[in-house]
Amino acid sequence: MSVDTSTAYEQLKTQLEARNAQLHAVREITAALSSKTDLDEILRSTLTCCLSAVRALAGSLLLFVEEEGQLQFKYVVGEAAAVLTGQWLDPQQGIAGEVYRTGEPKITEDVTQDKSHYRGIDASTGFQTRNMVTVPIKSINGDPVGVMQILNKEGTGFFDAADIDTLMILSAQAASAIENARLFQEAQLAVVVKLMGDISHDVKNMVTPVTVCAQTLEFMFEDQYASLETLKAKLSAEQVQELDEATEGLRDFYPEAVRMFLDGSEQVQARVREIADCVKGIVAEPTFTPEAINDLVRAVAKPLALVADRAELTLDLDGLSDDLPLVPLDPKQMYNCVYNLINNAIPETPAGGKIMVRTYLGNDPEFRGGEQVLMIQVADTGRGMPEHVRAKLFTKDAVSTKPGGTGLGTKIVGNVVEAHEGKITVDSVAGEGTTFTIRIPLERTAT
Repeated sequence: MSVDTSTAYEQLKTQLEARNAQLHAVREITAALSSKTDLDEILRSTLTCCLSAVRALAGSLLLFVEEEGQLQFKYVVGEAAAVLTGQWLDPQQGIAGEVYRTGEPKITEDVTQDKSHYRGIDASTGFQTRNMVTVPIKSINGDPVGVMQILNKEGTGFFDAADIDTLMILSAQAASAIENARLFQEAQLAVVVKLMGDISHDVKNMVTPVTVCAQTLEFMFEDQYASLETLKAKLSAEQVQELDEATEGLRDFYPEAVRMFLDGSEQVQARVREIADCVKGIVAEPTFTPEAINDLVRAVAKPLALVADRAELTLDLDGLSDDLPLVPLDPKQMYNCVYNLINNAIPETPAGGKIMVRTYLGNDPEFRGGEQVLMIQVADTGRGMPEHVRAKLFTKDAVSTKPGGTGLGTKIVGNVVEAHEGKITVDSVAGEGTTFTIRIPLERTAT
């Protein structure tokens, strides 16, 4: 082997090892984030996996806070973590602000030569930034929601295009996990809303007897004192005076007491309604717009295709039907719905298997009178699903067959389908695979 050939071989070997390490990081973060619902834990896992994947020494993850109009350092790894975490950055400042505004990743080989670099952060933290790669974190509709900055490549190396590719995939995974966490929180809030409605009804039922009794007592007192006035006409002046003295305290107090009972009961019911309305206001309502389902499916498949390839699986989109109409969908929710179905299928499908996504127009005699609807189908050639697991899907008792799984993914899917006035079913045969079929109306019911 010649010197040139040997050198080329070593370079290819090094590149292959780096790419394998990056693919491993993608798989690890996918597995890690799929079962997490705590935002802080999602950010921590994302950043630590990214640093490991591209062999960097420090990094930070910033999210845009709309109420403040600024980027906030949500999670930081490195010497400056204690000082920097929670700090704010104007989106008009620094390389982070530039990448957030443009939505385009950027490699900075030498920060001292880049005029966009905001040196105030290094000055305030005492940290010395040599080089960095900055990538946007985008929502499923492509809008930047934050940025991730990875600093100081190990040794004397520099970040390259392969690092950007890896970080963009990881940031997409993180964005989906963040959205999942939001949906989980909304699902929990929805439960609270229902519970508050039940409590409000129960409180009303419990307070009603108090109100009725107070009103009844008021009528009884009024009748009693009317009878006493009639009786006074038959008594002597001395007896009338004695009677008035005996009943004066109660006569003066009972109207106020009854009013206190009634006002208190009304205030209790009003406060419970106020709490329920407040919680309802926190829960984000879906936003439906005409969407092309195939575009959403392809957007989901893009980051997951690499994960499937690493697991030696085929992600088949040949079943996406052409000429489908635009359908009213919440793009964020539907993205996460399809994402969870595909992502959950990957670890359940042995190497050499296939995950297939189909979209087509069809009908179900048991759904909306058999009218034509959008059908979304995710099928795998995996191990199949035990009946006790299948029976609990899309319920509050949903369980996961994955080690450390929470069943959250199927809960999210169920919530999304319900919000879209749809229907989902699952067919599974042990050793052959599982098929999820979603039916979505082509038009929403007018409300």
